[in-house]
Amino acid sequence: MTRGGLPAVEQSPKSRGLKVLGSPLPVAWVPALDNFSIALRASGIVKNSVDLHTYHMRRLARSIGVPVPWDVTGRQLIDWVGRQEWQAETRRSYYQTFRKFWDWGRVAGYATENAAAELPSVAPSKPNPRPTPYGVYRQALADARPRERLMLRLSAEAGMRRGEVAQAHSRDLIEDDDGWWIRIHGKGGKERLVPLRDDLAEQLRALGPGYFFPGRYGVGHLSAAYVGKLVRRHLDDENTMHKLRHMFGTRTYRVKRDVFVVQELLGHASADTTRRYVKTRHEDLRSTVEAAAYS
Repeated sequence: MTRGGLPAVEQSPKSRGLKVLGSPLPVAWVPALDNFSIALRASGIVKNSVDLHTYHMRRLARSIGVPVPWDVTGRQLIDWVGRQEWQAETRRSYYQTFRKFWDWGRVAGYATENAAAELPSVAPSKPNPRPTPYGVYRQALADARPRERLMLRLSAEAGMRRGEVAQAHSRDLIEDDDGWWIRIHGKGGKERLVPLRDDLAEQLRALGPGYFFPGRYGVGHLSAAYVGKLVRRHLDDENTMHKLRHMFGTRTYRVKRDVFVVQELLGHASADTTRRYVKTRHEDLRSTVEAAAYS
């Protein structure tokens, strides 16, 4: 038995031989991360977030050089994160994972010390919106096949993430007196409604019942990664599906200058996050200052 009561063997064939970046995990980390993943799912965290947290932990396990997770000290963890060349948002994401892991470990009775307790706070990076230029988007639409064109439009005209596009279904289309809406299944299991232009809604309806982008042999739906890959083929090297969301955020903000409306459309929990999607033009700054001078 390892410290904390976890067996020092893999618990299942599924976990056996688990690798991170080509190297196997230390044996004692395997059941710990299995149980951590189970606990995350039990708390209602969606699969994409569970996968991200476990990826972070697997990377740590592979390279920190401590054979048992509960033997990691705060000093060792800080030394490890200090050697990583991460952007601020990546660092914040990893720190969140580590805090979740050791908080869970203590509650579950595996850890006696919280190695993540000494991690410093990370100031958010300065917003750097990078919207896809509208001309690039229009050219992508012209070059794309019908399926990829719909993916592009859902991202650029409804602000949908690649994973949200991948799992969009005919049952998510809703019509009311104002027109068509799409129910979007976002991060953290949160749903939101976003209006659709009539022509886009009609093209989606024409696909028939089921997922708009079904998987191979009509089973399930395409993966988020594959949707992103298909869309990327029609954009230049500087642009991605995520930058189409930046374009959507920027263009919708310019209509009414209401960041809270854009926040709801994008499905953000915080307006601070939305601010990272909205690129302010120099002429907006000048016109605001001049208008204020005469108000």
